[in-house]
This record gives sequence, C-alpha cells and structure tokens, in this order.
Amino acid sequence: MRNVTKDNITDAFQGYMGKDTDPRLKEVLMSLTRHLHAFVKEVNLTHAEWEKGIEMLEWAGEISDKERHEMVLLSDLLGVSSLVDMVNTVPGGTSSSVLGPFHVSGAPPIPLGYDMKRHYQGNVLLATGVVRDMDGNPIEGAAIDIWQTAPNGLYSSQDEEQDTYSFHGIQTVGADGRYAFTTVKPVSYEVPTDGPGGALLDATGRHAWRPSHLHFIVKAQGYRTLVSEVFAADDPYLDQDAVFGVREDLVMHYEDMPAGTFPDQGFDLSGKVEGDWLRVQFDLTLVRETA
Repeated sequence: MRNVTKDNITDAFQGYMGKDTDPRLKEVLMSLTRHLHAFVKEVNLTHAEWEKGIEMLEWAGEISDKERHEMVLLSDLLGVSSLVDMVNTVPGGTSSSVLGPFHVSGAPPIPLGYDMKRHYQGNVLLATGVVRDMDGNPIEGAAIDIWQTAPNGLYSSQDEEQDTYSFHGIQTVGADGRYAFTTVKPVSYEVPTDGPGGALLDATGRHAWRPSHLHFIVKAQGYRTLVSEVFAADDPYLDQDAVFGVREDLVMHYEDMPAGTFPDQGFDLSGKVEGDWLRVQFDLTLVRETA
C-alpha cells in the first residue's frame, strides 16, 4: 500500500499476510496488532516513550540467561502470565498458576517419602496429597515436578551456596495417586528488582513481595499438564501477590503437629523427627486432554 495512514495501517499490516499463513497465527497476530495500534493511538505514544519501551525489552534480553528469565518476570508482573493461566483453567480441575522465572529443568527423580529439607534449619514440613482426575479417581504414574525456595527466600538458581537441584525433585505416584515428601516451610520473598521488572515496580509504586508457596508441574498421559503453586493461608502477602498468582483453590492450611507424632515409617525422616513439625495435605486434580 502506497498511502499508509494512521487510520489504515492496521488493515495494511493484515493485508500483507500471505494466504498460506497458519490460521491460528493469523488470528493471534491480527488481534495483537489491532490492539497494539489502538493502544498507540489512544495514548498518543511519543518517540521517547516508544524508545524507552524498546530499551526495557532489550534490557530484559541482556539480563536473562538459562537460569533467569526476565521476560517471564515482566509477563508475571503485568498480570499476563496469570491471565493466560486463568483463561486456560477448566472448572473442576486444580487452577493453573504462574511457572515463575526460576524453574530448573531436569530435576532428579525422588522416591515417595523423600526428604528435601536435608541440612537446612526450620521445622520439618510433611506435604502429602493425591493426584486425581475430575471424577476423584487416582491417576497412576503421574509425575510431579516439585520445587520451592530455601529458608533464605532464594531459589537454587539464585543462590551460589545451594546445589543446582536443592529443593527440587520429580516424584512419580503409584496406583493410589499419592505423593509425599518432607521439606521446610517456604517463606515469602521478593522477586528480583535489579532489572526491568524492578524498574517497573519502582515506577508504579508497587512492592516486589510474593506469598510463600510450593511449586508443582504435574504430567500424566492423557491429561493436560498442570503448572501450579499452592500458598499458605496465613501468609501476609496472600492478598497482594506481586504476580497475581493466588487463587482460592490454591490456598493450603498448615497444621501444627506435636513432638513424637511424626509417622514411624515410610519417610526418610521416620524416627528422626524429635520436635514439633508441620503437616499439609493438598490434592491435585488433572483435566483430561479432551476436556
């Protein structure tokens, strides 16, 4: 088109797409450009503002590596990640919640009853639950990728003092669908603020805190993969999560357990827990791929 104007540039862009463009790609790009172009016109975006936006995206690329994903963090802080989770959650299944920028792939397999706490300080937390389908039946062979922060509020990829797979592991459930492991209670923490994500928070007067949580990725043949996280009911940041990840069905309640009541078999720590400890039960419901 020779005479491109602010009124027809959106149509011009969409007209340039070839006839062999994937239909879904075409649908997404047409909607994206329609909204982007409307945004530019609505706010009368200046050259300086456009350049600042490009600088932030370039900065996000420069600060990212295989262990830190700043673009994911920006998506989280803008609520985009959580919105994608919500529009793809099927009623009746466990809600999706943000993956976050610190998941480490290739975690080692861990057996039922494994202790992730190891030498770290803090009361023992026993986490158990069942992986079920929407009819309440256990799903044999479901694999659960589990991870969390250490007691210092850092993930292993952020902390040179931790092993690569500290507080990480993949547990495969048996015929009863049951998972179980011991760890320490996760803590609230701040998302990284030394990059464009932090600049965005500063510019908008927002805090960087996330409520404490356990992460899960659950995979089973014939079911949609679930990426989620579960939160402590008593956390002070439960209603002000910086990345909008909390859902009502993802809130768990810790139960204080007295000394001398830890199970005497089935766990790495059986017979070794002398003091008070914590317990939490949280079931995970998967949705069939055809749903």
